[in-house]
Amino acid sequence: MTYVHLFIAFFLPGILGYGGGPAAIPLVQYEVVERYGWMTMGEFSEVLAIGNALPGPIATKMAGYIGYEVGGVLGAGVAVFATVAPSLILMIVLVGILFKYRDSPKMKRMTKYVRPVIAILLGVIAFQFLNSSLEASGWVQTVILMIVSFFMLEKWSIHPALVIGLSIVYGAVFLG
Repeated sequence: MTYVHLFIAFFLPGILGYGGGPAAIPLVQYEVVERYGWMTMGEFSEVLAIGNALPGPIATKMAGYIGYEVGGVLGAGVAVFATVAPSLILMIVLVGILFKYRDSPKMKRMTKYVRPVIAILLGVIAFQFLNSSLEASGWVQTVILMIVSFFMLEKWSIHPALVIGLSIVYGAVFLG
């Protein structure tokens, strides 16, 4: 039954997460943390941070890791397949329709209206991560990480993967 749950947990975000990995992250978080309880919010945020630091699609990296943690090698395979299956199916079925209506004003409007929903979902998960960080690390450590990360990204143009890596090292040294 674990493998069925893994498939469902990653197949649903694949179907509903229009816009790719970033749009699916809140949906995966709901399945993994809230629905099945395989991870805490803190553990999920660490998986997300590590996944963001690595090259490639975030959803498949998270699926592979979480699937492995829950069901071993087979679990990783099931979760990764479940993540990519909706895209494969939709691509095969809908490519002709999308090509036919690519210049349609309705298609362009639909895409325009979906973007704010994705932004709201990402904002909600960002606030959940903030609350989790405040509970685990306190205000001082959270504010220090936020300010230093902001300067590293915006002022000094340091690559986000390096900022995430340095944040992990900071957490291990000062919060571990």
